[in-house]
Amino acid sequence: MPDHFHLIQPQFLSETFCPPSYPADRVFTASDLYLYYDSQNPAWYKRPDWFAVLGVPARLKQHELRLSYLLWQERVAPYVIVELLSPGTEKEDLGEVVAVPGQPPRKWDVYEQWLQVPYYLIYSRYTNELQAYQWVSGQYQPLAVTGQGVWLPRAQLGMGLWSGEYQRVTGLWLRCYDRQGRWIPSKDEATAAALRVADQERRDKEAALRLADQEHRDKEA
Repeated sequence: MPDHFHLIQPQFLSETFCPPSYPADRVFTASDLYLYYDSQNPAWYKRPDWFAVLGVPARLKQHELRLSYLLWQERVAPYVIVELLSPGTEKEDLGEVVAVPGQPPRKWDVYEQWLQVPYYLIYSRYTNELQAYQWVSGQYQPLAVTGQGVWLPRAQLGMGLWSGEYQRVTGLWLRCYDRQGRWIPSKDEATAAALRVADQERRDKEAALRLADQEHRDKEA
């Protein structure tokens, strides 16, 4: 079962993964969801810690929520997958386990060969290290994590590590940023910003009323 970090880090990613060139109802994100990739072996699946798909219905109505993600029905593979390293799955996430004949393919092979996911990111909260891979000519090539993080061209978003507090937990979090390098706000941050703007507008209005009242009294005097 996912630990607390594996529950809230994917939520942070989903809140900040907002591609500007796609409407919200055409972007699907999920965490710990069964992803079935081979119609000839329908029992084979992987369960990424988090993934995002561009150009598919988001299923915003409750009765439309996906029970799983079936590639042969959706026909669109994830654009980016994120795995969060833990001691029990580290070798599997990094493709360091040996493939066993007759058994389902390794996670790395599924992402690289079956799904051909353009971007595969691996984050370890134990070492504060973010590793990134880009699918190039049939295989994953290491992608340098420079500056703020890794840029995802089709999504028009970057993904990098940010130090701060999320859901009252302070740490180093993986989140998204825009072309100007501004971190995409989480729901709580967006709400707080809207409240600050509303409060400032109220203060400005009250100050304008006081000024108008004072000017009126000065004229009467």
